Amino acid sequence: MAPQTQSQRLPPPSQPSGKGEVGELKMQLRQLAGSRAPGVEDLKRELYKKVISYMTVGIDVSSLFSEMVMCSATSDIVLKKMCYLYVGNYARVHPDLALLTINFLLKDCQDDDPMIRGLALRSLCSLSVKNLVEYLVGPLRAGLQDSNSYVRTVAAIGVLKLYHISPTTCTESDFPVALKALLLHDPDAQVVANCLSSLQEILTLEGNSSEEASKEKELLLSKPVIYALLNRIREFSEWAQCLILDLVVKYIPSESSEIFDIMNLLEDRLQHANSAVVLATINLFLHLTISMADVHQQVYERIKAPLLTLVSSGSPEQSYAVLSHLHLLVTRAPILFSSDYKHFYCRYSDPSYVKKLKLEMLTAVANESNTYDIVTELSEYAANVDVAIARESVRAVGQIALQQYDVNAIVDRLLQFLEMEKDYITAETLVLVKDLLRKYPQWSHDCIAVVGNVSSSNVPEPKAKAALVWMLGEYSQDMLDAPYVLESLIDSWDEEDSAEVRLHLLTAVTKCFFKRPPETQKALGAALAAGLADAHQDVHDRALFYYRLLQHDVSIAERVINPPKQAVSVFADTQNSEVKDRIFDEFNSLSVIYREPSYMFIDKEHRGPFEFSEDMGSLATTTGSAANALPSQRVEATDNDLLLSASEKEESRGHATNGSLSYNAPDYNGSSTAFVSRSTYPTTVRPGSEIAVPNAAPPVSIQQASSGIDDLLGLGPVMTEPQIPALKLSPKTTLDPATFQRKWGQLPVALTQEYSLTAQGTAALTSPQILLRHMQVHSIQCIASGGQAPNFKFFFFAQNSDAPSGAGLFLVECLVNTSSSKAHVKVKADETSLSQDFAELFQSALEKFGSS
Repeated sequence: MAPQTQSQRLPPPSQPSGKGEVGELKMQLRQLAGSRAPGVEDLKRELYKKVISYMTVGIDVSSLFSEMVMCSATSDIVLKKMCYLYVGNYARVHPDLALLTINFLLKDCQDDDPMIRGLALRSLCSLSVKNLVEYLVGPLRAGLQDSNSYVRTVAAIGVLKLYHISPTTCTESDFPVALKALLLHDPDAQVVANCLSSLQEILTLEGNSSEEASKEKELLLSKPVIYALLNRIREFSEWAQCLILDLVVKYIPSESSEIFDIMNLLEDRLQHANSAVVLATINLFLHLTISMADVHQQVYERIKAPLLTLVSSGSPEQSYAVLSHLHLLVTRAPILFSSDYKHFYCRYSDPSYVKKLKLEMLTAVANESNTYDIVTELSEYAANVDVAIARESVRAVGQIALQQYDVNAIVDRLLQFLEMEKDYITAETLVLVKDLLRKYPQWSHDCIAVVGNVSSSNVPEPKAKAALVWMLGEYSQDMLDAPYVLESLIDSWDEEDSAEVRLHLLTAVTKCFFKRPPETQKALGAALAAGLADAHQDVHDRALFYYRLLQHDVSIAERVINPPKQAVSVFADTQNSEVKDRIFDEFNSLSVIYREPSYMFIDKEHRGPFEFSEDMGSLATTTGSAANALPSQRVEATDNDLLLSASEKEESRGHATNGSLSYNAPDYNGSSTAFVSRSTYPTTVRPGSEIAVPNAAPPVSIQQASSGIDDLLGLGPVMTEPQIPALKLSPKTTLDPATFQRKWGQLPVALTQEYSLTAQGTAALTSPQILLRHMQVHSIQCIASGGQAPNFKFFFFAQNSDAPSGAGLFLVECLVNTSSSKAHVKVKADETSLSQDFAELFQSALEKFGSS
């Protein structure tokens, strides 16, 4: 009789396992460790599968560590993979056992099979045990020089793993230098992508504490590196293409021709099947042309078709992500998308979250030419079986009405919703009718005639009931039953749970009393008595206030409670323009999906280095990093410029010019040559061709303004031309936010001054961008600004032109109050002895603000 095989004696992995079964596995593995009999490899596979399955369901099989390592002496790659998976899992939990794996992993790193070499190197780097760092350096160095691309790919990521285990060992072994060499010269695209990913993360982490790493990071954004990556972009995977495109966003072209070269080269990426690549390309195009209004408009026109294609194809999740980005663009330039409104009609198969976003899109693109079609479509959705979508469609119709598009037809549609006799439709409609009457009081007669037929008992929702009560009080003279409806509501005061309704009821019955005293006097007394006895503090206080006001003088009470009202022209936006601009700066990120800047949903330890300093408060940095932002992003040119005529654009832009695209010293005095927009992209580079690396453009010189302000009234001492201090500032200073924050925390305050702004300067300071552009002309750069009139806050920096790179910096916190025309300035400096000279230059620049 044939003996029973090992695999037949083992229980299936799905059965409960205890110490006895783990012990049996240990014995079987030990028996097979040195065996070379036929069929042993298959038996090992079965045992390995059981071990991995036990490990997966949470059974502790760490006691098998030595047996698993002994059985790993095989050429079977499947066994190798399972063994590496087991070792990597338990090495983190039992670092003392990890030492047992070093010898066989080091041996496998020299195997003839490149797949085994790569897997062994990956497992070796994944041990994450500090005591074993010395064993990683040699295999990693050999892996980076391996002839096989797979091994080099693994080694490139292995360097990053080593850095996370021991940053000092990684940098002292010159692995970042080796990665940079592979980045520029390796023929395999995946190796290049992994090198770029590892380098970016290492240099970012090192940049917070090392000046040299910050400079190395800037070298990644040099023209040769960027152009080398762009010329090979079609060789990379989708993930790698996104990585490169995100890097290019931070690149600052030295001249406008470079912008067109880059866009021409990447033109075909807009037709890519992967939505991430398309969005990354669009993000790059938008950022490159943000200051070039005419070209920016062409970009909007160009990106419409790819985005709409992505919306209609692919999964609902992809459609939602693309729609969210499209919604951001539509809110910035709705006219450009108004003819494409039919693309945003809801399909029956769309999930509710996509339908909701499409309703918002239809609201955003509505204008005089398409309002009728859109409202007709939205009215159909009001009968949707999905209550949430039906509510949203009614809100959308109301929002379009508030945008002043064909109000006559929309009001009729809204009033028809009240006839549908659905509680939720009636509730949403009443809230919207109230807002419409606040904006269009001339429609009160038509609206009140229909609203008067709505019974308060059929309106259970607090907001809707509050809106109905508001209309009963505001238009009680036109509604015959208004006093009696209010009286019935007051009778059921104790049954009303919403404080909002009770507050509106107090105000409505008081207004009704002023218009129809005999019919309302009894109801008013009952309302005041109920309000005074109310447990809610706000209701009690309002009732007491009305009672005492009426007791003092009824005519004065009427002027206070029911004064003549003006129509509301604009309703408050729930999101200010600064937040929207911040979200646009974070295009192609979760900020667009969440509709919030990243600092609002990212944990503090993962936020940007400059964003959340306690000293700096919640300022809006101009960009995420000073070194990766076009100066044009600081110009007050938004996508609203796309809607202006050519003459209006010139008028609104003033002296701003698109001629200089080099960072940190744009010429805002109008002396530079204005950029000449083109109707189409230049044909110097065809899509698919390579970009030749041109010579670096010479730096743009900045003309310093020198005119002083005369005392025209002769009431003060004669002002002489101030003597210019010996200190000279560098016009091309760069500083990243991380370094700024680190130095701000380290340096002591050198001096604190309070300066006065001139009358012209105070009048000119209507937004932060105006002052920061003026200071840039004087070689004083702004890294962050925020606030609104009358209080503004700025953080400036400048550098002594005679100081070496990274030294001689001056950091400034400037608080400006336009009401008092005062600027409170705090200066920190590397060279404290030059602080006073810098303060004089800063004061001179402030005095000249508004004079030219």
